[in-house]
Amino acid sequence: MAKRQRILAVVGARPNIVKMAPIYHAFKRHGLPLEIVHTGQHYDYRMSGLFFRQLNIPPPVVNLAVGSGTHAWQTAEIMHRFEPVVVGRKPSLILVVGDVNSTVACALVAAKMGIRLAHVEAGLRSFDRSMPEEINRVLTDVLTDDLFVTEPAGVRNLKKEGVSSGRIHLVGDVLADALRLYGKAVKRSDVLRDLFKERPKTGLPAYCVLTLHRPANVDDPRTLRRIMRAVQRIAEIAPVVFPVHPRTQQRLQSASTARGRGGESQLLFTAPLGYIDFIGVLSGAKLLLTDSGGAQQEAFILGVPCLTLRDTTERPLTLVGGMNRLLGSDEQRIVQEGLAILARRRVPQRRDYWYIDGHAADRVAQVLR
Repeated sequence: MAKRQRILAVVGARPNIVKMAPIYHAFKRHGLPLEIVHTGQHYDYRMSGLFFRQLNIPPPVVNLAVGSGTHAWQTAEIMHRFEPVVVGRKPSLILVVGDVNSTVACALVAAKMGIRLAHVEAGLRSFDRSMPEEINRVLTDVLTDDLFVTEPAGVRNLKKEGVSSGRIHLVGDVLADALRLYGKAVKRSDVLRDLFKERPKTGLPAYCVLTLHRPANVDDPRTLRRIMRAVQRIAEIAPVVFPVHPRTQQRLQSASTARGRGGESQLLFTAPLGYIDFIGVLSGAKLLLTDSGGAQQEAFILGVPCLTLRDTTERPLTLVGGMNRLLGSDEQRIVQEGLAILARRRVPQRRDYWYIDGHAADRVAQVLR
């Protein structure tokens, strides 16, 4: 790809920004001109703007400022606002990452305008069409010219869907790149010191991390109660750090005073954390409880056992060696598995793979050159 050509890279939500950061730096090293367009799907500073500053990437050349809305409205509005940007900037390639509404919306614009499209994190499948992200993944990959895949399961999925081998590139996971790239900054973070101000002289206690944001878990009161009861049981044994996603905030207003059945709950609520602080917390944890796909993968790369509060995962590599268990909202299983890991009655073993060697973004750049 000639230097004079222009690549538009699309982000919309905080996971996109994390994945785009190592891509931006790799493209810069390889002399590929990359301009970032932000759709504004996430617009809270803690969920978006903070990440640009912390990850040392330039502000977007355009912010579409779409904001919240239904899936249909948001997708359509992104398309409506993105098309004039494409007309004006005349890119030779549009690059999308992940599986949010911004991903599929901008992929549709690229396809309809006949512009080459690259998708980083292609081929991931949970096989659960009730998840909006799964629809986004499938549709984006149908439209994509160059599909950059994180793990072998993604290659198999795409081939089963009829994608030709020449369009599929197994490059590894850019989330591992981000962890390698920002490792020193993570070590400098003071977040754990701030969270555990009254820590014992022996050091930090063994603690867990919880993230929770999916509508299936948060919007159904019965499901949310089951999950929170299980978490509170675990929090009687070890502190549980809970950065609260904006969509869960209003549903958890009274949760900070809740107690488990036997003892004092150590459930530590915090505001949403920036990438550096979140990884700082996660890397020292004994256990992650989550319904996030990206957090599952980050925990796997870091060697932190994970209990996924879903019935499916798009990242089967994380299940190897028992590093990740799919538990849904089963209260009893969440408690049993969580306490077993904390008591070391079950010790998951992570295996090393080249897919998480921290050089995926360089491979993407090499292919596009």
